[in-house]
Formats: sequence, C-alpha cells, structure tokens
Amino acid sequence: MTLSISSSFDAGNIKVERLDGPDQIELSIPKDHKSEFAQWFYFRLTGAKDTPCTIRITGLKDSAYPAGWPDYRAVVSEDRIDWTRADTSYDEGAGVLTINVTPVTGAMWIAYFAPYSMERHHDLIAETAEADGVEIETLGQTLDGQDMDLVKMGTGPLKLWIIARQHPGEAMGEWWMEGALGALTDEADPVSRKLRERATLYIVPNMNPDGSRRGHLRTNAEGVNLNREWHEPTMERSPEVKLVRDKMDETGVDFCLDVHGDEAIANNFIAGGEGAPRFDQRGQRLLDGWKAALLARSPDFQVDEGYPVDQPGKANLTVCTNQMVERYGCLAMTLEMPFKDARVMADEERGWSPTRCMRLAEACLGATLDMFDDLEAKD
Repeated sequence: MTLSISSSFDAGNIKVERLDGPDQIELSIPKDHKSEFAQWFYFRLTGAKDTPCTIRITGLKDSAYPAGWPDYRAVVSEDRIDWTRADTSYDEGAGVLTINVTPVTGAMWIAYFAPYSMERHHDLIAETAEADGVEIETLGQTLDGQDMDLVKMGTGPLKLWIIARQHPGEAMGEWWMEGALGALTDEADPVSRKLRERATLYIVPNMNPDGSRRGHLRTNAEGVNLNREWHEPTMERSPEVKLVRDKMDETGVDFCLDVHGDEAIANNFIAGGEGAPRFDQRGQRLLDGWKAALLARSPDFQVDEGYPVDQPGKANLTVCTNQMVERYGCLAMTLEMPFKDARVMADEERGWSPTRCMRLAEACLGATLDMFDDLEAKD
C-alpha cells in the first residue's frame, strides 16, 4: 500500500515536507490565512496498517505557543469517534514534535485535539432544533458566507449568554457546547429545567465557523483574532463579533461565559474581568461565588493555576469578558480548558477529552444555577 498523508477536509491542516517511508515522515503546520498563528494540525495517515510510523512535526519554535508543546501528547483515532493519546515527545532545542503510532487499520486520523468539524456543528444544530422550546436564529453570515447560529431557549427574566470557539482550533469549546446543549434540552435534567424556567439562554456554539472549516488555530477568514474585536467590531473584519454583540445590545446581558482552550496550562481555570473599570465589589462577589460553586461540583476544576489578574482599570476592553463587564455590568468569565490534560485528574489514555468537556459543561450549568439568587440581586 502507498503511504499517504492528507488534510484537504473540513478542519484539516498540515503540510507534508517529506514522506520517504514510515520512519521518515516530516511535516509542518501552515499558518492561519493572513496571520502568523500556527499550532492546529489535523491530518489523515493511510497505507500504514500494522506498520510502526514515526511522524516529526518541525518548525515549532516559531509556532504560536511554543510553551504548549512540552508534556503534550497528540490525539489519534481510527473511527473519528474515540480519540486516544499517542506516544509523543518534544525536542525543545530543535522545535520538533515526534509522534509514534502503529495503525491497526488502513486509515488513522491525527490531531492537536479531538476535532469538531463544521459538519458535526450542523448535526448539533439540527438535533438541538428538534427539542421543545428551542429557537434557532441566523444572526447573519461570515466572510465565507457561513451562517452565524444562535440557539435560544428558556422563558425567565435573566439573560444568560454562552459563547464558544472564538478561536477555532480550541475545539474543546464546541465539545463543551455539545454537553451543555444536550443537558439543556434534556427534560429529565432538573438543573436544566430550572435554568430554563428562571432565565432566557442565548447560546452561540461556534463563534468562528470560517476558521473552523479552514483549519485555523486562532483567526477568522480575514486573519483576525475575534477575541480582540469586542470594543469596535466591523462587518468587514469581524462580522462574527459584530452580529453577536449587536444581538447582545438588543437582549441585554446578565451573565456571559466565553468558552476557550489554553495551549500551555494543563488545567481548567477561569479568567474574570477584574481589570475592567466597571468591575466592582458585586462583580468580585459573583466571580468568587461562581468559581466556588464550580469547584464544589467538579473535581476537574481548580483555582490555583490561571492567568495573572489585570490591575484595576487596566483591562483590555477588546477582549470579550472585559467588554462584557464594562458594557453590561454583568458577571462575565472566560473558561479555559487544556489541550494537554487536567493535572488535577489526569487520564493517561485520553487526557483532556471530549467526554470530559461535556461533563464539565454540565457542572458549569449547575454552578450557574447555584448563583441565581445572587445574579438576580442587583445591589
């Protein structure tokens, strides 16, 4: 059989530098279109059944986040359903990631994290749309002409916004969304029933359809980092943010959770909007309370590791969470999940995985319900 590597499919991304045998496979990661970001890879290996293969991905000193490679392990699948971690090592001096695999079938898919394709996104929207009390709205179109999907449900007065995947390579964000939407449309789930009774939820499962389909790490079709567009978005550069923020202005926002992934920190954590000028004692109380509620509900969460906290009044208001605090005076947070694994609850076989993303989503919904009395109190 002929050895082959390809990535010309939904969310795929790799460049073949050399393919001279199963132990002489050399690849590199193309940059996002019109940008310098490079980290996401997703490709298919064929013609290597029962053959040990050594795959070297080179040039990673110049990747977007070199600190993400030490202790990282690639994910592999032969059915594109079950993703496990591969034998992976990183040579920091050479900037080379080495992945060792032995496929047991004729085709193996290898990725930076379990991919969430746009085809799966459409399946998620279709399944969610069938649930009672759910409305699907198209806010507008992206630069590539894809729809910006908004899922609306619930009848209560609180306005809860949840968005994910501003950075398309952070596929864990939409796996989280699949878990959240599955729980929220489950009539047997008491937490979700109460959430929908006391709040109206506005959910954007994928903020960056173009980057997702193109196989980008961090940007849209114009090479724009959407999480630096929230102060002054435009239809020419960042229609995704402009459409969503305009809708937020229409509905109001009492709570906003922005779901992401972090390349370097091997744990789940929350980043708040403490540096926004409008952040106050109520905001600190709500932020601390929500984190404590999630900590009580999920052993996969922790509060010891995370980003440095901005100094008061010094936040970058182009970032979603900071803009939400400043614009609406609401509880706004960024949830970060690892590409590697959550050190607090390590899983040697799968690492941080789609299933764990979904379970964390359920815990986050519970933590939000735990905070409802405080969210409703405006003092």
